[in-house]
Amino acid sequence: MPLVTTEGIVAEAASAQRGCGAFNAIQLEHITAIVEGAALAGAPVIVQLSQNAVRYHGTLAPIGAAALAVARTAEARVAVHLDHAESRDLVREAVGLGFSSVMFDASELDYADNVRATREVAAFCHDHGVWVEAELGEVGGKNGVHAPGAHTDPDEAAEFVAATGVDALAVAVGSSHAMLTRDAALDFQLIARLRERVPVPLVLHGSSGVSDEGLTEAVRAGMTKVNIATQLNKVFTAAAAADWHAHPGRVDPRKYLGAGRDAVTTEVQRLLNVLATPAVRQ
Repeated sequence: MPLVTTEGIVAEAASAQRGCGAFNAIQLEHITAIVEGAALAGAPVIVQLSQNAVRYHGTLAPIGAAALAVARTAEARVAVHLDHAESRDLVREAVGLGFSSVMFDASELDYADNVRATREVAAFCHDHGVWVEAELGEVGGKNGVHAPGAHTDPDEAAEFVAATGVDALAVAVGSSHAMLTRDAALDFQLIARLRERVPVPLVLHGSSGVSDEGLTEAVRAGMTKVNIATQLNKVFTAAAAADWHAHPGRVDPRKYLGAGRDAVTTEVQRLLNVLATPAVRQ
């Protein structure tokens, strides 16, 4: 199936008041598992490569080309997204490769500098037909902690979108990146206020730390794009480790990596079904 746009996947989910899954990949096994899980769920999916994943590989082109190739031969509808890019050069490279969308993260800058940098990146991407996500109110966890008081202000968020022209906004509502437990306390009332004030789809980062019930409630309150990374790494590592410990004499990495890949496929299918439950909003 041809590569599809992130814009189309997100718009369809927003119209149906459902969530859409955006899953981060590190290696090819992640990519193929995410796409297979989407096919089994009968749902579209967004495959994401973060700047940290690019740093692991040393460059974007090889893993980016792999993601695009898998997307273009998938049974499911797949978009490919650059996540948490702080480098404008990396954004330009992703656009040149043919990525469906980018998330430019200038959230650590002060408000005025964030607006200025994000507006410039958004203008460049729109000139090339690429959908743009940004972040306001730094989501915790990227530096190991959740910054207290970092929740996104709805009025400021509306002003930010108007000033930058971005197509979606990641907001800080209580989740945190890299959580190993699923007990994050989201502010659902804040999500609802943000939905009322912000004219573009909202994005939940740090969703691995949110329970299934919390994800359903977040979508009901107004979230659309839901980013999940650490949860996939957890199930991949557990399955690969269990296979290796059960067969310690094995030296073929396809065996334990395959076990990890299969576990991620199952988890992606499950989470997409959780997110597909239509929201009933007041």
